[in-house]
Amino acid sequence: MSVQSASDKEIQKRFVYQDDEELDKGFDWAQVKRLSTYMKPYARQIIPIVLIMMVVGAITKLLNPLLIAYAIDHALKTGDSKTLFLCVGGMLCLYAIQWGANNFRVRFTNMIGQQVIYDLRHDLFSHIQRLSFKFFDKRPAGSILVRITNYVNSLQDLFTNGAVNLMIDCVQLCGIIFILLFINWKLGLAIIVTVPIMFMISTKLRVKIRRAWQVVQTRQSRINAHLNECIQGIKVTQAYTQEKENIAFFEQMNQDNHYHWNRASILNQSFGPIIECTGAIGYCILFWFGAHLIQEGEISIGLLVAFGTYIGLFWEPINRLGQMYTQMLIAMASSERIFEFIDEVPNVAEKTSAQELPKIQGNIEFKQVEFEYEPGRHALKRIDLSVKAGQSIALVGHTGSGKSTIINLLCRFYDVTNGSVTIDGHDIRDVTISSLRSQVGIVLQDTFIFSGTIRDNIRFGRLNATDEEIVAAAKAVRAHDFIVNLPHGYDTEVQERGNVLSMGQRQLLSFARALLADPRVLILDEATASIDTETELKIQEALKTLLHGRTSFIIAHRLSTIRHADHILVLDHGQIMEQGNHDALMQHKGIYHGLIQAQYRFLQETG
Repeated sequence: MSVQSASDKEIQKRFVYQDDEELDKGFDWAQVKRLSTYMKPYARQIIPIVLIMMVVGAITKLLNPLLIAYAIDHALKTGDSKTLFLCVGGMLCLYAIQWGANNFRVRFTNMIGQQVIYDLRHDLFSHIQRLSFKFFDKRPAGSILVRITNYVNSLQDLFTNGAVNLMIDCVQLCGIIFILLFINWKLGLAIIVTVPIMFMISTKLRVKIRRAWQVVQTRQSRINAHLNECIQGIKVTQAYTQEKENIAFFEQMNQDNHYHWNRASILNQSFGPIIECTGAIGYCILFWFGAHLIQEGEISIGLLVAFGTYIGLFWEPINRLGQMYTQMLIAMASSERIFEFIDEVPNVAEKTSAQELPKIQGNIEFKQVEFEYEPGRHALKRIDLSVKAGQSIALVGHTGSGKSTIINLLCRFYDVTNGSVTIDGHDIRDVTISSLRSQVGIVLQDTFIFSGTIRDNIRFGRLNATDEEIVAAAKAVRAHDFIVNLPHGYDTEVQERGNVLSMGQRQLLSFARALLADPRVLILDEATASIDTETELKIQEALKTLLHGRTSFIIAHRLSTIRHADHILVLDHGQIMEQGNHDALMQHKGIYHGLIQAQYRFLQETG
C-alpha cells in the first residue's frame, strides 16, 4: 500500500489538472434529471411502445409460477393429463410472448439509446469548438479527448438498456410483492422482511463503490492525457533517448489504474454475495414457515413451489438493481466530467446584441489596451496603435514581449482586460465572432495540416472554392511546382499534421490557404521562421501579392521580412518601446538597432 501511495503521489504531481481533481459527491439526482433530458425528444416513441412491451413481458413472466402451482395442485395431484397438457401449453405460449416482447423492446431501446449518445457527443463536441483559448491553455488534449470518447461511451449501457431495465425490474418487484402478499400475506411478509436487512448492510458499501468508480474515471483521464502527450512528443522522446523513462512512468500510471480498477471491481462484486446470503435466508424462511403453513392447511404444495419460484424471480431484479446502481455510479462520474465541459462558459462570448461585421476596409485601432492572462500578470500595458487600411505593421521584440498577444486580441482569441480594439470603428466585442474571423486570415509558424488531400487542405481557407481557384492560389505562392511533383498531385493524401511534407512545403500550403480565404486583414506569425533561405526568396514575390491591398501584421525576426513594413513596433514586457519605419529606427539606434545588429553578427558567425 505504501508503494502504491508513493507512485500515486508522483503521478498526481505531474498529471493532476484542475478539471480532473477527484470528485467526492453523493448520488446526484440532479445529474440523473439532466441526463434524462436527452431522452425527452424520444419520449413519444419510448412511452407507448416500450412500456407496452415492458408490461406484456412482466405479466407473462409473473403468470408462469401460478400455472406451475395450478398444474401441481390440480393436474399432477389428480392425474389429469389433459389439464397438465393445457398448463404446459399455456406456459410455452407465455414464454413465446415474453421472448417476443423483450426482443422487440431491446431492439427499440438500443436504437433510441444510440441516438441519445449521438446527441450527447454532438453537444459536447460542438460546445468544445466554441470554447475560448483560455480553456485549452489549462487542459491537455488527452483530458479533453477522454470526455468525448470514453466518458460518453460509459453512458451507452445506461441509455440503451439501463433506464428501461430499471423500470422493468421495479414493475417486476412490485408485481411479485403483490402476488406473494395476495397468496399468503404471512409468508410474504416473512420473506420480504429480509430486504431491509440487505439494504442496511449494503448502504456503506454503496458509498465506497461510488468513490471507487470516481477514482477510476480520474485515473483513466490521466492515462489518456499522458498518452496524447507522449504521442505528440515522440520525436523529442527518441531524440533524447528517454524511452525507458517514459515506459517506466507509464507503467506507474498503468499499475495505478489497474489497482484502482481492481479495487472498484472487488467492491462492486461484493453486492452479489450479500444478495445471495439474503436470498438463502429467504429460502430458509420459506421452507421452514411454509412447511408449517402447509401443515396448518393455509397453503398447498403447489403454492409453496410457486413461492419458491417467485423468490428466485424476486432476487433476480434485486441483483440487477445492484448492478444498475454501479452502472449509475459510473454514469454519474462520467456525466459530472462531461457536464463540467458543457457548463464551461467561453471567456470570449458573443453579446446577445452582437451584429454581423460588414465588409471591412482594414482600419484598426488599439485604444489604451491592457491584457492579463492571469490576474496581476500583465501581458500588455496601455497599448495605443492606429493602423490605416492597407498598411503593413511589423511586431518585433524578445520572447514574451507581447507580440503574439496583440495578434490574439485582434483575432479575439482573448478579450482585452481594459481598453478596446476596433476595426473600421466597430468594437470587435460588439460583432459576431464568425463575421470577424472570416475577414482576418492568419498564417502561423507551426502550420497545421489536416489529414486528407493537398487540395482539401488548401480549400480549408474557403470551402466553396473551385479547383481552378485552388490551383491559382497555389501558383501565386509558388506551391504549385512541388505539388504537381507529388505522386498524385493535388490529390496526394497527407498524414496527420502533414508529416510527409517538409516544413517549408507545409508553410507554402498555409500561404495558399490564406490567399484563397482572401481576408481583409492578414497576420503572419513567424510564418517564414522555419523556411530555408532559398525557399524564402521564392515566396518573397508571393508575399507581395498576398499582402497587396490588405492590412497586415507581421511577427518576424528576419530583416528581409520586416524591413519593408510601413510601420514597425518594438515591444518589451508588454509595452511599445519604439515605433517607426526601418530607416528611422536604425537612425535612432535604440532597441531595434540592437536587434538588427545582433542578427547581422549571428549571420556572419554562422556563415
